[in-house]
Parts: sequence; structure tokens; C-alpha cells
Amino acid sequence: MSTDFTDRVLLVNKPLRWTSFDVVNKLRGKLKIKKIGHAGTLDPLATGLLIICTGKMTKQIDSYQAQEKEYTGKFVIGKETASHDLETSVEDKADVAHISVDQIHAAAKKFTGTLQQIPPQHSAIKIDGKRAYKLARKGKDIELKPREVTVATFEITAIEIPVVAFRIVCSKGTYIRSIARDFGNELGVGAYLAELCRTRIGTFKLADALELEQINPVVA
Repeated sequence: MSTDFTDRVLLVNKPLRWTSFDVVNKLRGKLKIKKIGHAGTLDPLATGLLIICTGKMTKQIDSYQAQEKEYTGKFVIGKETASHDLETSVEDKADVAHISVDQIHAAAKKFTGTLQQIPPQHSAIKIDGKRAYKLARKGKDIELKPREVTVATFEITAIEIPVVAFRIVCSKGTYIRSIARDFGNELGVGAYLAELCRTRIGTFKLADALELEQINPVVA
């Protein structure tokens, strides 16, 4: 796709292992646009909808960031990682042979509504001016305060133990990795986030997003 991307809102499908800044930086160079930013960070190991604003539309970033988010993905129960996803090594936590489908659905119900959620230690939250994940990678013990978040929907969409597929609709600031951690703790066997895709932000949908290679500068 070749068009004028000045003062625009672009919906991009973020590739796996790219940071949100990688996408912004790539488009800044590709489109020769200086004023450009994203509305809502996705972790490198997550894929899906990333809203990119250019020019005058960067003024709308905060309003887009505040909108409801929808995700799909997979947890693996019975194992844990320090980052609660695959950024760090997987360790066995507990046998899951006794975990039933009913237990999994019952656990999910406990994580809907208004929650006090502790962010992951491997997060971009700043502590005394330093990113939490940088401190965590150095093995430092970090105390992060709980934050109020809202989970409107936590739907279990498929179960093939130890893999549990889900759909979550939640507020700004909700960490799905923290839900993985807390969900695993509720089951008593641990869990980590194996896959994550953001499918919606407000009324913006992943189905309408472009791949990076589809976004090209204006052809004179």
C-alpha cells in the first residue's frame, strides 16, 4: 500500500520479537515522518494490533491508550518463568495431572471485575528512575505496588492440558503476564504466558491492521 501517511492513524500488526519502538522507528525511516508514536506498548513476544499515530494525530495517543483492550493467547500451567512469559527460561513447578477442566474455569472466574494487580518484575515500570526489568535481570529484589485494573472478560476458549487458551478484555494497564502468574497460583501449579495477541483497542480491530511491508511511502 502506497499513500500519504501524514496526520494519520495507522493500524499495524506488530511482528513477533519486535518491540513497539522497533515498529515506530522502522516506519519513521520508511515514511520519512519525524512526528510519529504508538498508543499502547506490546511486549516483544506479543503480536497483534499496534496503533501508530503520525503528525497532528499524535495528540490523540493518550485517548487511544486509555481505551479497552482485547487479547487472545495461551497459558501453560505447571511451569513458571521469572518474566511470566518466554523471555526467561522455563522451570517445572508442579504436576498438573490432577487439574480438571472445572478447576480451570473456576479459577478464571476469580480474575474478572476490578482487581488489585501487581505488575511483573520484568516490566518497564520505573523504580527510582530505573526500569524494573533492568533491575530484575540483575537479580535484584523489586517491590512493585498493586494497581487497580478491570478485567471485563476472562474466557477460557480451549483446554489441552497443560495448554489453556483464553480471550481477555481488560482496561489500560492490565498485564496479561500477571494474570498468567496469578491464574497459575490460584490453581496451585504455576503458569506462564506462552502466546499473546492483541486483537482490539476500543473500536480498532486487528482484522483491519496492515502488515509492515504493506506500508510504503508516497510514490511521486
